[in-house]
Amino acid sequence: MNTCGSTAGFLNLIDVQWPIVQAPMAGTATPAMAAAVSNMGGLGSLGIGAMTPQAVMQAVASFRQRSGKALNLNVFCHAPAVANTHQELAWLDKLAPEFEKFGGTPPKAIGEAYKSFVEDDEMFSTILSLKPKVVSFHFGIPCDAWIRELRRYGIVLFATATSLSEAQVAVKAGVQVIVAQGYEAGGHRGVFNPDAEDDQLGTIALTRLLRKSLNVPIIAAGGIMDGQGIAAMIRLGASAAQLGTAFIAAHESAADPGHRSALFSDAAHHTVMTRVISGRPARCLSNCFTAFGRDIHPQAIPAYPIAYDAGKALNAAARSKGELGYGAQWAGQGAPLARSMTTENLMSVLIDEMNGGNTYVNHK
Repeated sequence: MNTCGSTAGFLNLIDVQWPIVQAPMAGTATPAMAAAVSNMGGLGSLGIGAMTPQAVMQAVASFRQRSGKALNLNVFCHAPAVANTHQELAWLDKLAPEFEKFGGTPPKAIGEAYKSFVEDDEMFSTILSLKPKVVSFHFGIPCDAWIRELRRYGIVLFATATSLSEAQVAVKAGVQVIVAQGYEAGGHRGVFNPDAEDDQLGTIALTRLLRKSLNVPIIAAGGIMDGQGIAAMIRLGASAAQLGTAFIAAHESAADPGHRSALFSDAAHHTVMTRVISGRPARCLSNCFTAFGRDIHPQAIPAYPIAYDAGKALNAAARSKGELGYGAQWAGQGAPLARSMTTENLMSVLIDEMNGGNTYVNHK
């Protein structure tokens, strides 16, 4: 095996001890979580795609107060949304009955709550000034000039890919590590074009395909919840595994009580890939919002993240009346295997399981 694709080569590249990457999970991962992962020898991550540059600086400072280890900052590289007033108003009309259930009305208009990284010069400059060990891209990649500059600063670049063709585009542009996101994964699909045909490759098939075809480290992501799963991905040729849903119930997670409760309910056995919450395909715990979206045609839904603006407003209206089933309760197909404990304890358990110990005791 080429050393750049080996686990040892990957760990050396990003200066970590264990082949465990905590998924960035924008809105759920916290500096305390990321620091605990990094301090235990994994790669802690922060999803900054919906943050302002000022908030990113504060989050990184909070991380660095807790840890001097490696940090991954994850950005969204989606195509900037194109407004469609007719479609957006029609969508708000369709949502109106849901708002009415809670005595509310839809907003008069919706729009982009945050920019794509590909057009955010201030965020680019902020990341360069912070110089994290890793920057990871989701939904695509930025321009070649930015990739060259990030690498010139010594930053290691990851990109999510859901297919061989996406991975090839990223590697050709200068990305050094590919996150192979299987269809099992929770949260947003990393597809570059959400309207293109999605072959829905699972984590195992995608990891093997990329390992055979590319000469860069591959991180397996999707459905991996324990150390046995991490070890299995390593045996299949991955250099590391990325876990997201496994960390949602960690004490340091920012997941709200509704999300945590749903994760340990029957909903965990019925995750749904849906666009209705944000405008892009994302895997969510089965809830009121996913049920509403079951028969909605994708073309009726505004572009991401404009649709997210409406989704957040509906969730707020529902929560005001005690209904927690309209949130973005992202989770992967491994959700029934979730465990609740501190991030440090979870990392200890994952490492022990990965090494064959299997000493987990239910901490929920």
